[in-house]
Amino acid sequence: MGAIFRREMKAYFTSPVAYIFISVFFFYTGTFFVSINIYNAISDLSYVFIYVFLIMMIMLPILTMRLFAEERRQKTDQCLLTAPVSLFSIVFAKFAAALCVFLCAMSIFAFYLLALSAMGANIAWSIVWGSLIALLLLGGCFISIGVFVSSLTENQIVSAIVSIIAGFLFYMMDVMAGSLDSLINSNRNFAALKAVMTSLGLYTRYAEFSSGILNLESVVFFLSFIFVFIFLTVRVLEKRRWG
Repeated sequence: MGAIFRREMKAYFTSPVAYIFISVFFFYTGTFFVSINIYNAISDLSYVFIYVFLIMMIMLPILTMRLFAEERRQKTDQCLLTAPVSLFSIVFAKFAAALCVFLCAMSIFAFYLLALSAMGANIAWSIVWGSLIALLLLGGCFISIGVFVSSLTENQIVSAIVSIIAGFLFYMMDVMAGSLDSLINSNRNFAALKAVMTSLGLYTRYAEFSSGILNLESVVFFLSFIFVFIFLTVRVLEKRRWG
């Protein structure tokens, strides 16, 4: 697993992908930090954390689109699948590499906190730590979706687009569930659908963390979400290995 992880990290940083992702992430969060916190003299970073999901949803699929799609396109996936290592280790190594690049991008928040501290701001650390944990977990969810989608196709563009759409649907699912209220009044069957959509949505759970509410149930949900998509990716590769 270590060899695959190092290989993926090398691939990220010997190509423009990691640098573009980190640069765009820095620019996007920096714009919000300056316009909201510096310009208005606000120490609360929760606004930055709430809006940063937009760049994550669009940019994280760029990190994941090549992970398996490129292997499949170049016909190197068979060498990978026949390697003396478990499929779970292969998938997790690729997932961990993408997550590490995301962690590099998240390091910019240390600078923002130092800047606020230098200005004598009163930082709400519960909100900061809760938001950082939520950001990492939400990023892990988007990455796990992207890894799974990448295993289904050899076209990187298709992988990126489908990952963005799937990430958006899961992120906003609990919000979209609210639109079913009018239908529930006419057909009670929609109540069950609303309950399922609400339970699978990521937005409300992420917003909780961004407000400083550290909910253990939500942590378990995020980790379970990541595990499910890693498991589904393993199943796809397993079918291809023996297919």
